[in-house]
Amino acid sequence: MEVTIHKGSQEIGGTCIQLSSGKTSILLDAGLPLSAASQPVDLSRLSVDALLVSHPHQDHFGLMASLPSGTPVYIGKLARSLIDATRVFLGEERFALDFHEFSAWQPFTIGAFTITPYLVDHSATDAYAFLIEAEGKRLFYSGDLRSHGRKGILFENLVKRPIRDIDLLFLEGTMLHRNNDLFPDETAVENLIFQTIRQQKNISFLLSSSQNIDRIVSAYRACKRSGKLLVIDIYTAWVLEQLRQITQNTPAMDWTEIRVFASHRQDERLKANPEYFGDFRKRLYLHRVKRDELHATPESFLYFGKMSSFHLIDEFKNDDAPVNVIYSQWLGYLDGNHADYFGSDQIAAYRSDPAVNFVYAHTSGHAPVADLQRLAEALKPKMLVPIHSEHGEEFSQHFANVVTYNDGERWSL
Repeated sequence: MEVTIHKGSQEIGGTCIQLSSGKTSILLDAGLPLSAASQPVDLSRLSVDALLVSHPHQDHFGLMASLPSGTPVYIGKLARSLIDATRVFLGEERFALDFHEFSAWQPFTIGAFTITPYLVDHSATDAYAFLIEAEGKRLFYSGDLRSHGRKGILFENLVKRPIRDIDLLFLEGTMLHRNNDLFPDETAVENLIFQTIRQQKNISFLLSSSQNIDRIVSAYRACKRSGKLLVIDIYTAWVLEQLRQITQNTPAMDWTEIRVFASHRQDERLKANPEYFGDFRKRLYLHRVKRDELHATPESFLYFGKMSSFHLIDEFKNDDAPVNVIYSQWLGYLDGNHADYFGSDQIAAYRSDPAVNFVYAHTSGHAPVADLQRLAEALKPKMLVPIHSEHGEEFSQHFANVVTYNDGERWSL
């Protein structure tokens, strides 16, 4: 088996790995780099038999449309739905690719390769690791994973019932220089949200990704505990609608404690795409909360928003009581170097705004070193190769059998 890391050996994001066996060649992810200084891989001339997408984050699927036309793309059903939803709400065409859907723990073949997807705990839902077998070799690609979310049992199952005879483990290392000490798990995040909103005198805003389902659940549970109403936007409501494909246990717009705030821009997307949304708009308006209702009793609501929500946040700033802004994603986005995140500078300024009570409440979508060590010790790979990390050269301080490779370097397994 021939292996090439096209991208990801020395950075977080942009992951793209090629495996070749006989006449078959596949890619593990086709990610858009997170850093503006990082050059994306040119996949337009790369002839492969298939792309495997581990999960619906741009740094793992963002370049898939640049592959030669007709390249099969294997992806989870819900992951594909969420990618489609994002593009529709951005006013872009859905990807017209040759999609093939797989299911957790159900092996499938692509030429010489047998692939088994393993559902994992991550901040993106429908995220997978892959066991890949060919030529008598077994490779395990971790994708992005953790143990401290609401699906942590998936990680524990990998540790307690490990896959045997792993020749190569591609292990993500996002958290090699970070930790989760402040918020070791999702419950800790939920508890701080609850403590922040339980006796609020003004509205609270929780800023996070609509595809971070665990965070939505934490917000919902905090609202239920404190007797508040959770307000979501149309896009978030649609994401939760897609999640109903696989579970009825996740909050949705028709739950008693949830209301939907319908902005003009997002509502226009619904009206422009009736064939895509069906009767969703009609059902959504049964659970709508209007702006004047939010202003009438602001203390009753927790608004699940994004950094672009700053215009709405500013409406609630007053001298009587501060507005709570609960920032619930990576703090690095507020460092002034992420202009592509609309509103990041305005949200960063709230940290010193006397009319705002700025609260940080976030746990990572990635496993800290101690959990990665547990996984590596359980799998006992003959070779461990760092991926999705800025500090691959330090892996040997934490793991056994580490071998590092540079982007573009080709080797045989």
